[in-house]
Order: sequence, then C-alpha cells, then structure tokens
Amino acid sequence: MNLELRHLKVVVAIAETGSVTKAASQLGLAQPALTAQLQRIERTLGGPLFERDRRGARPTALGELVLARARVLLPAMKGLQDEAARLAGTGDVMTRYRVGGANSPIVGGLVHRLAAAQPEAQISTYASWYADELAQMVLGGRLDYVLVGVCGDAAPSAAHGLAWRVVSVDAVFVMLPTAHPLATSDEVDLADLSEAQWVAAPGDGCFGDCFAAACARSGFTPRKVYETDIRGCIDMVESGEAVALCQATFRPVPGLVTRPLASAPLRWRLLLGWHPEALAAKFADDVLGHAVAAYEDMVGRNPLYQRWLASNPPFGAQQVAPI
Repeated sequence: MNLELRHLKVVVAIAETGSVTKAASQLGLAQPALTAQLQRIERTLGGPLFERDRRGARPTALGELVLARARVLLPAMKGLQDEAARLAGTGDVMTRYRVGGANSPIVGGLVHRLAAAQPEAQISTYASWYADELAQMVLGGRLDYVLVGVCGDAAPSAAHGLAWRVVSVDAVFVMLPTAHPLATSDEVDLADLSEAQWVAAPGDGCFGDCFAAACARSGFTPRKVYETDIRGCIDMVESGEAVALCQATFRPVPGLVTRPLASAPLRWRLLLGWHPEALAAKFADDVLGHAVAAYEDMVGRNPLYQRWLASNPPFGAQQVAPI
C-alpha cells in the first residue's frame, strides 16, 4: 500500500482526539473501518504509531515522526489546493459567480442583476451567520464574493487578506409589535426601552458589544437577550415577548412596525469582499455596481426608510475607496 494524504489525516485525527473511536466519529467512519485502516498504515510504515489502552491512544516514537511530517505536508497541500481553486480561470468574463452572504438583505437583488447582465453565467449562493466563515471560503477558492455587515466603523478581520468595499451605511431600527406603546412614535429613544426584553439572531463580530455600549450610554443594561433565527425573532416580537433591533431596510410584516432610534446610536455597514489575487478581483467594480443598484432597488420598495434617508444624507448607498 502506498501512503496517501488521507492516511496522514487519519493519523492526525487519532492523535488530536486521543482516541480511535473519537477520530472515527470526526472523520465520519465506522470505528472498525478506521481501526483496519490504521493497521494497514502501520504495516506500510513498519511499526505501531500509537500505544492504545483504556486511557486512549498516544503516539509512539514512530508516530511522533509521522505526525511531525503530516503537520507540515497537510497544510502545504491544503494551501496548494486553495491557491489553485482561487487562481483558476482566465479570460475577460466571469462564467460563474459564487456569492456568500451573512444575513445580507441584497443577495436576491444582486443575483437577479447578475443573471440579467450575464444570462449564461452560473450563479450560486451560500448563507452563513458568520463573516469569518465566508471569508475563509473566499480564501479557499470556494466563494468569489461575500456580502457581510459590520457595526459602526469596524472592519472585517484583516487576517484573511480580502479586499472590501462599502455598499451602504444604514441606521439600525427597532422592531416592535403594533400594540407596543411606542409603535406610533416617529422615532424611539433607546432609553425608553430600558425595561424591554430583546431577541436577536446569532452571528459574530462586535455588534453585541456595540449594542451594550449604546444601552450603557442611554443609562441601562439590557434585561434579557433571547437568541433565535430570523423567523423566531419575528415571532417573539409579534407575540409581545420581546423587541428586536433590525436592519433599517427590513420591511415589516403585518402585526409589526419598525422605527428609527433617536440620534441613530447604531450603524450597520454592508460590505462586499473578494480576494485581490483571484479572477473575481477583475470584475469587482462591476459586481459592486450591481450590489449598490440592488440596494437602491430595495430602498425604493421601503417608503419609511426612503423618507428617513432623505433627512439623513450621510446614510444610504456608498461607493467609496477600499477599506
């Protein structure tokens, strides 16, 4: 048997989990099948790689040697595969667009505009709550563009080396049931919600910290924050159990209203990202233009936010220098 990278992955998984059983679960294999594979690897290498007893599996001297090599070879091969996937493709047109979004309000509009501009192109989407996951997928060549939101003046992690452009800067509104005493207000002071319970969708970034800081500036600490998906957030607000922060572009369903927070204490920036060395970088300006147009289309369907933007010109669609 010739040793392959998949065999090195098995050795690393056993060493990291300390157990053949746990490694089998991590790799999606049956424990007897992984045991048999380990035995074949050991026969190929000429000796046992692990000492196994009731306390688990510990590398032998030979096992430590194999692990040392594996921990160099596996990342190197992964890096090669990522580079190849990212740099693959030549020519003057994009034949496929792989777009990721983290709770982005304009993915549908962007896809619609890309499809209209290039009917022959293949377009796929991927959703995640986590901007870092999407950035890693761009880095690994599995996505071409990502749409993520960040609060205030924060920027996505620079560790991924992506290029970012701002699509829009939006105020953060509050979502209330129509029966709420503040539902008829033109705007809501955050301090007036000091006794409210809150509900939010999951996600990463600093938005939770920004919200807590805004509440502190208004003189209170949020009582309780439930976490659930978007549909669950809507249900919680509709039931009167909680209120929620929401993107200003959100069009409320019957039974709910959205209202601006006085003095706009929270801002949300929508960003488009891509890898600067990938083929996608050549067409980023075109995609950014489609993203801004999709945003403007969405705002055009939301009269409440249109009126608010007219009185707050720093907000809305943006096309600025890279961040």
